[in-house]
Amino acid sequence: MSKEETYRLEGLSCTNCAAKFVKNIEAIPGVDTVDLNFGAAKLNVTGDVTVEQLEAAGKFDHIKVRPANVKRTKKVPFYKNKAHLPFAIALILFLAGLITSFNVGEDSLYTKVIFITAIAIGGYTLFIEGMKQLFKLNFDMNVLMTIAIIGAMLIGEVQEGAMVVLLFAISEALEGYAMEKSRDSIQSLIDLTPEVALKRIGNEYAEVAVEDLSIGDVVRILPGKKVPIDGVVINGQSNVNQASITGESIPVSKSKADEVYSGTLNESGQLEVRVTKRSHETKLAKMIHLVEEAQSEKAPTQKFVDKFAKYYTPLIMLIALLVIVIPPLFGGDFKHYLYQGLSVLVVGCPCALVVSTPVAIVTAIGSAARRGILIKGGIHLENAGHIDTIAFDKTGTLTKGEPVVVERVDFTELTQDEKNVIYTLEKDAGHPLSKAIVNSLTDCETVKLTDYEVVTAKGVQGIYKDKKYRIGQQKFFNVNDSDAQKLAEINRNGATKVLFGTQARIIAVFFIQDTLRDESIDVVRRLNKEGIETLMITGDNKAVADAIGNTLSITRVHSELLPEDKLKLIKDYQQKGSHIAMIGDGVNDAPALAQADVGFSMGGAATDTAIETADITFMKDDLSDLPKVIRLSKRTLNIIKQNIGFALGLKLIAILLVIPGWLTLWIAIFADMGATLLVTLNSLRLLRHKE
Repeated sequence: MSKEETYRLEGLSCTNCAAKFVKNIEAIPGVDTVDLNFGAAKLNVTGDVTVEQLEAAGKFDHIKVRPANVKRTKKVPFYKNKAHLPFAIALILFLAGLITSFNVGEDSLYTKVIFITAIAIGGYTLFIEGMKQLFKLNFDMNVLMTIAIIGAMLIGEVQEGAMVVLLFAISEALEGYAMEKSRDSIQSLIDLTPEVALKRIGNEYAEVAVEDLSIGDVVRILPGKKVPIDGVVINGQSNVNQASITGESIPVSKSKADEVYSGTLNESGQLEVRVTKRSHETKLAKMIHLVEEAQSEKAPTQKFVDKFAKYYTPLIMLIALLVIVIPPLFGGDFKHYLYQGLSVLVVGCPCALVVSTPVAIVTAIGSAARRGILIKGGIHLENAGHIDTIAFDKTGTLTKGEPVVVERVDFTELTQDEKNVIYTLEKDAGHPLSKAIVNSLTDCETVKLTDYEVVTAKGVQGIYKDKKYRIGQQKFFNVNDSDAQKLAEINRNGATKVLFGTQARIIAVFFIQDTLRDESIDVVRRLNKEGIETLMITGDNKAVADAIGNTLSITRVHSELLPEDKLKLIKDYQQKGSHIAMIGDGVNDAPALAQADVGFSMGGAATDTAIETADITFMKDDLSDLPKVIRLSKRTLNIIKQNIGFALGLKLIAILLVIPGWLTLWIAIFADMGATLLVTLNSLRLLRHKE
């Protein structure tokens, strides 16, 4: 049975190189399948192959390979990297050629030999790859550059040929820098993963590899150390910085029974933690996997650009051929137009165009992940920028999902005995409203009840001192006319009523509400201000839903809905032409989340379901991340459009210079390098946080 291994790559700078690298690996005997994730620089190979063989397959682009479980080594400074030695020698020779040309002339044999030597040393790998692809009739950028440089040498423009070699190398380096920089976000997540843990063995603790930990093992986490694995605290108290998982900067207090996550930092006290997840199942591992998969999924714009690039290069070659052939037929200088045609080939390098979209998408997804926002793919990032309607679930999304007693009205003064009865009846009822009532009572104790009974869909009851007390819904009581009138008078809009008393007499009424998230009002206000229609779709009753909708200024409120009703509502809006997003807790909202153009989930740090269900998950459970994602999406779309404009605009301007005969190889390579530089720097603006 063939084994599957995962590797991480360094130096993978362009999509053309990636495709070539895959073909080279597939040609290795013993290799069955190859899957390369360009955005994440991650390689999966099934078969029998060594790291040395893989690096040999990527030697043309100086690609370095390491097993996925091996941390990256410290980066080698540019001046110490042997891969850059040919460039350094070529640069020195070029400068020497310039000095010689000033002293003995450009046409001197010494000058030409120096420039030709610079071309040979600096461009030999380019020429080898270019000739290989030319024989295969695969007209990639290496072919274009090879033809242009050799053509320049043949017509005696050796100085410009040498300059093209050097500037092309700089352009490649810039492209490589852009991709490595955009991958730094995901690499920083990988670097968070601890390699060892202090495992309890008997009464002692020993250092073991994190991947050797099993569920149920106990590990000790010292102050100032990273949490090695997901687990539950069984002893100790500390403040844990969870910024790596949730993006929140304020440390969270952890004590017995609290969950801790791999990669977070234990700041103060010592903790003992029982392992609940294997190393490959942790929140951090899932985040890394999801972000890497997201970077491999091409956004619609990227698919369009890739398709366009296939026709773009042959079109450029045709234009270059026409420039070389047609003017001389009408008396033009053949050597001049041959030079112009070669310059068009250089301008036509598709580097900047091909990198214009992926570098922006990878940068945006990685930047969001570092802030605790998981985006599952470029398509979801793009779709978020087109949203015109957002449907909110209520409980756990707009509200905290933690009901509290907002008011208590006593029909007769409550005695301490009666408070104790309420406390005892509700203490073990297990309902969220019961918990709210218990939390509202102070200085109460459990009393002995007889005939304790939970009556489904009504409430609970029990006998204390020969009197039967009950607490629950109004239908649980035989309310007399006097009490009924009082209940009607004290109705609180948006609150749930829970009654306490005997069967025939009401003693007290608790008004309970689910509290709004602190950020809900501001988030809805900002969305409304941006022209996005806001909906609330909830299973709660109409009175409660309408009250919360009015408080938040929600555009439309749809209440008393089952999960299938929510799904139908989403479909109805889509059929009307709306680009609708759904945001919920990822459990009972799963059908609607899946149907929406973009599904957002809350509670990522707490639930695996949220991560699995939604297209975008907020790890720190903060609703204010919603407008941030929409803004990030719109910024990314704008930057992609700008990148495509830069890439094509500069090249078009350069090509138009052919008409007056002003296009030179120098201008051509500067146009290509300038486009790559602009695209690179413009995309890296996405690393800056704009709240």
